[in-house]
Amino acid sequence: MAHNVLSLDFWQDTVTYAGSVMPTGTIGCEILNIPDETIARLDAPCMVLSLLLTGIDAKNVDMQLLPKAQEAGKAIIHILHDVPPFSRFERKQFEDFLIQAFSEEAFADLNTYLQFPMGQQTVCNITGEHHLSALLIRAIPVLGHLSYSLRQYKVTLTAFAEFLQKNAEVRTPTGYAATFGQFFKENATLEESNPSWMALTNATVQYVPAIRPGNDEVQLVKRMHFVSFVGMFRADLFEGLCVGHAPRKCAVCGRWFLTTDARHTKYCSGYAPNDKHGRTCRQVGNLRGREQRELAADHPIKRIYTTRFNTITQYLGRGTLDEQTAAVMKKLAKRKMERAIREPSYAQGSYAAEMEQAALLAEAKANLKQ
Repeated sequence: MAHNVLSLDFWQDTVTYAGSVMPTGTIGCEILNIPDETIARLDAPCMVLSLLLTGIDAKNVDMQLLPKAQEAGKAIIHILHDVPPFSRFERKQFEDFLIQAFSEEAFADLNTYLQFPMGQQTVCNITGEHHLSALLIRAIPVLGHLSYSLRQYKVTLTAFAEFLQKNAEVRTPTGYAATFGQFFKENATLEESNPSWMALTNATVQYVPAIRPGNDEVQLVKRMHFVSFVGMFRADLFEGLCVGHAPRKCAVCGRWFLTTDARHTKYCSGYAPNDKHGRTCRQVGNLRGREQRELAADHPIKRIYTTRFNTITQYLGRGTLDEQTAAVMKKLAKRKMERAIREPSYAQGSYAAEMEQAALLAEAKANLKQ
């Protein structure tokens, strides 16, 4: 697996992954949107690759598994090639890797490499000799455990994200820290019932000068290398929390997106599903929000209508208005309110003046004479 497949560069509140710069926490948030059905489709090919782990442990990989391993690798690529964040990589890059790594020559070399003592394997890793074998030893566990890791990640982190979603008051850096302490205990164990097991995922850290995509100047970045995808995704999400970034579920499409400030943003910027006008969730959400505000009883447009309706009723009760005139005035008032809701220019223009008692009375009498 190439350097950037299981590595992240952190700088200030951004992360660089696979040549893309984005707010820290983005890729960790994207995993929450992978459908359970997609993860279930990974089970079969991942299980095939897991069989290779038995051979690696026994220092003798069964060459008869090679064709099945090749098909399993292709299946994983096919399933994930358009699923973020895996879609950030070029599909051909992985296909070329499979052709080279899952070959008869590579597997034969792997069996030779497995016979070396640990010290000699370490030297090979440094010199680059038997590089494909060293790569396979790292790649096979990553791919073999992928469906299990993604499932565990979603179960644990979705519960955490749902808590943040339901408790708006904790959506601050301090609140994230307190909530984090509730979900992820400091003393982690390997029990599956304890979500802190992910904190044991190995990672190494370097501080390196790097030119980030889209920039010309060198920056000092924290580069983290991981031994699994789930460890990388977890680290990105947690690093995001450290700078005030957190997942939130879009109220329109139901997908998770990343918020980068304390505002209670409700909508993502993706396209709204089944919207005939091709609008984003944010556009649809803002429209819905305006409609909800307009439907509220205390909305200025409705308040004017309610006041006028009550006045007409009072005049009718006092006997200063006849029933026929009062009925026409109420119909006119309702019609004007509905127009004001539809047409902002009318609401901001003559609506209030036309809803005055005297103006409505004059219009009603004119209508009755026709």
